[in-house]
Amino acid sequence: MAISKNIEKYQASSFSRSIWQIANTFIPYIGLWIIIVYSLSVSYWLSAFLIILTAGFLVRLFIIFHDCGHGSYFKSQKINRIVGMFFGILAFTPYDKWHNQHLKHHGTVGNLDKRGVGDVWTMTKEEYLACDKWGRFKYRFYRNPLVMFGIGSLYVFLIQNRLTQKGLTRKEKLNIYFTNAALLFLCVVLSLFIGFSTFVVIQLSILYIAAVSGLWLFYLQHQYEDVTWYRSKDWNYRIVALEGSSFVKFPKILQWFSGNIGFHHIHHLNARIPNYYLSKCYRENTILKEVKPVTFMMSLKSLRLRLWDEQIQKMVSFSGRQ
Repeated sequence: MAISKNIEKYQASSFSRSIWQIANTFIPYIGLWIIIVYSLSVSYWLSAFLIILTAGFLVRLFIIFHDCGHGSYFKSQKINRIVGMFFGILAFTPYDKWHNQHLKHHGTVGNLDKRGVGDVWTMTKEEYLACDKWGRFKYRFYRNPLVMFGIGSLYVFLIQNRLTQKGLTRKEKLNIYFTNAALLFLCVVLSLFIGFSTFVVIQLSILYIAAVSGLWLFYLQHQYEDVTWYRSKDWNYRIVALEGSSFVKFPKILQWFSGNIGFHHIHHLNARIPNYYLSKCYRENTILKEVKPVTFMMSLKSLRLRLWDEQIQKMVSFSGRQ
C-alpha cells in the first residue's frame, strides 16, 4: 500500500523533542507527587485534584515507555531501553515482558486465529454459545466493565506485572525481578520519608486512576462498533491497522495527556513513528482521515458489544443485537 511508504518519513525520531517531552512529563510528575504530600495537611479536596492530575502525567509517562519498547523514541536502542526500563518502574510494568507481549499483539491484532496475547479477551458468538454455564459466566464476569476496569486495572499493575509465568525467557524473568526490587526499594525509601500509609494512599490512588484510564484507552483501540476481525487466511497487517484499530478523537488536553495514542490506526500502520509525530502524520495524509473517529458516546456504546459475530462481521452484545 502506498500509504505505508508515505508515512515512513515520520518515523525518524527527534532527540530534542524526545528530551523535551520527557522533561515536560517527568518533572511535573515528580513535582506534583511532592506537592501532594504537603497538600494532605491543607485540603483533601486539593490532594484529590492533584492526584487526578498526577495520574494524567503517569499515563503520559507510560506512552513514552511504550514508544521506547517500539524503538521509536530514540535512535539509540540502548537509550530506549534505559529510559523505558526507568519509566516502567514508575508505571509498575516490567519492560521486557510487557513489550515482547505487546509486539506479539501488533503482529496478531484482528486475527481471530491468534488471539490471547496482549489483547482484550474476545470470543466469537459461536464460541460463546458453545460454552457451558461456567465458561459463559467467566467470560461475562471478565467483560463486565466494573470488573475489567475497576478490578482488572489494579490486578494487572499490582499482581500480574509482578509475576513470572511459563514461557517467559530468562531475560524477561530477570527484568521482572529487577522491576520488583526497584519498586520495593522506592517503597521503603519513600515510606521512611513520608510514612508507609501516606505512601500507599498516594501511590495507589495515582496508579489506580492512571491504570483505569490506560485500560480504557487500550479497550477503545480495538473494541468498538466498526472494528474488523479476520481469520489468518484473510488477515492483512495494513488492512487491519486501518480497519481493526481505532481513531479516538480526544479534546486537545486529553490528546496531550494520552500522548496522541488516539491515532492508534496510524500507530499500528507504522509503530516506529514516535507519539509526537502521529498528529502531524494524520493532518498531512488525507487517506488516514477516512477512518471513522470513535467519539465518547460511541465508546460508551462499545461497552455492551462483547462478542464477534462472524456471520454478520460485527461486534454484538450477549443478546446478539448490535
